Amino acid sequence: MTAMVAATRRTDVVVEIGGVPIRLRCDDPVFTSRIIERYAGYVSSSDEAAFDFEIKLSPSGTESGDEALKVSWDSGRWLMERGDFRAELNPSTARGRIEQTANPYSLDSVLRIVHTLLLARKGGFLVHASSAIRNGRAFLFSGVSGAGKTTMARLAPPGAALLTDEISYVTRQDEGYFAIGTPFFGELARVGENLCAPIEAVYLLAKGPENKIEPIVGADAVRDLLGNILFFARDPEFVKLVFDAAFDFVSRVPVRRLTFVPDARVWELII
Repeated sequence: MTAMVAATRRTDVVVEIGGVPIRLRCDDPVFTSRIIERYAGYVSSSDEAAFDFEIKLSPSGTESGDEALKVSWDSGRWLMERGDFRAELNPSTARGRIEQTANPYSLDSVLRIVHTLLLARKGGFLVHASSAIRNGRAFLFSGVSGAGKTTMARLAPPGAALLTDEISYVTRQDEGYFAIGTPFFGELARVGENLCAPIEAVYLLAKGPENKIEPIVGADAVRDLLGNILFFARDPEFVKLVFDAAFDFVSRVPVRRLTFVPDARVWELII
C-alpha cells in the first residue's frame, strides 16, 4: 500500500523507448500514475533523461482526436498539433511541452511523432509492422490495417518474443538494422517485450488461399516499405532523411511478399 501511495504522488516519470529516455512531468500525480501503468516495462529506473517534456492537461471532453494531424518546423522547434493535443520540442535545448487531454493514448501519439523525428536523424524509422524475435533474429510483418499484422503476432510460435503487433521500432547501428520492442500496440492490447535483435527480413503481408513467399527488390521494395513507414513531418530535410533510410534499409535487409492463410503453419516459412 505504501508503494502504491508513493507512486500515486509522483509527478514525473522517465519512459525509455529505443534507448531514448524521455522525462514526462505533470503536476497531476494521478495522470503520472496512469503513465507508469501504460508504459509498464519501459519506465526507466534511472532519473537521467535525454529529453524533458512538461505536460499540461486540458479540461476533459473539450477536444477530439479526430482532427487532422499537423507536424511542422518553426523557429527552431518542432510543432505537433491534433484535436486532442498540442506539443512542441526544441531539439537544441532537449525540452518540450505538451498540452493534451487526460487520455494517456494522446501521449502515445506525441511520443510516436517525437521518436520518428529522432530516428530520422539516425537513419531509423517507425513502421506499421508487427515484429517478433525468434532464434535471436527479428522478423517484421508489415502492412496496412487488416493485412494481418496482429494475426501474425497472435500465431507466433512458443519461444518467439513479441516486440509489437502494430508499430515496429527500426534503428540503424554500425553492423546493420535492429528491431526494438515498443509499448505501442494494436488489437492485442499487449505491450511488446523490451528487447532488441538484428532484423533478418521484412515480410509485406497479403492474405490468400495458400502460403507463399516472393522476393521484392529495388524500387518496388523501397516504394512498398515507404508506404508503411510512419511519416508525419513534411519538412524537406526530414523527408530526404526518411527516403535515404528506406533506400539503405532495402539494400541491407531482404524484403519479401508473404501471402498467407491465417493459421500457425505460416510460421514454418519464416526463416
